[in-house]
Amino acid sequence: MLQAHQIVRKYGTLPVLKGIDLEITQGELVTIVGASGAGKSTLLHILGTLDNPDSGKVIIKGTDVFGLKEKDLAAFRNEEIGFVFQFHHLLPEFTALENVCMPGFIGGKGAAITKRAQELLEMLGLKERLSHLPSQLSGGEQQRVAVARALINNPAIVFADEPSGNLDSRNAEDLHQLFFKLRNELGQTFVIVTHNEHLANLADRKLEMVDGGLKV
Repeated sequence: MLQAHQIVRKYGTLPVLKGIDLEITQGELVTIVGASGAGKSTLLHILGTLDNPDSGKVIIKGTDVFGLKEKDLAAFRNEEIGFVFQFHHLLPEFTALENVCMPGFIGGKGAAITKRAQELLEMLGLKERLSHLPSQLSGGEQQRVAVARALINNPAIVFADEPSGNLDSRNAEDLHQLFFKLRNELGQTFVIVTHNEHLANLADRKLEMVDGGLKV
């Protein structure tokens, strides 16, 4: 599903990633842990094509993503990669349903995307919240809308950066169980950066970053 080969990233003269090699298989739920400043988010952003490495390759579904032209990379990212962040980043003037549909609309998809968005929101327990604005939803509900949005284009892989970091313990646990449900029922692949030890230990694999490298 995903291979990373010798990923190097520096900020100025400061090395942040020091030759990362990584492989993720279809349907895996992988967590990445480590101290602040270890390079977790930088690695996640490069794997998700939100940032470029100074050197190295990332291959997703057989595509060398950084070998693509910028326009083609943007289209690939929209179709094959989903993102969930600590803060949901929902558009405040749009309903839950409209927020979920947005990546599909950007990809030029028609009415079928609305039906899929409805199905995803119902699957995530938000059947009665389709027409609600983000301000009318709880924090946990907003994050579930963000998860549905990440899934709308049936991506190859979903990257999540501290997805439960802004939630209370109950909503955090609900979100974690949701990830496993999606992995089990849809075969969805997840790579999750987290400080939550419980989630990290439940994963198929837990990777620890130390000083810009993966601990063996």
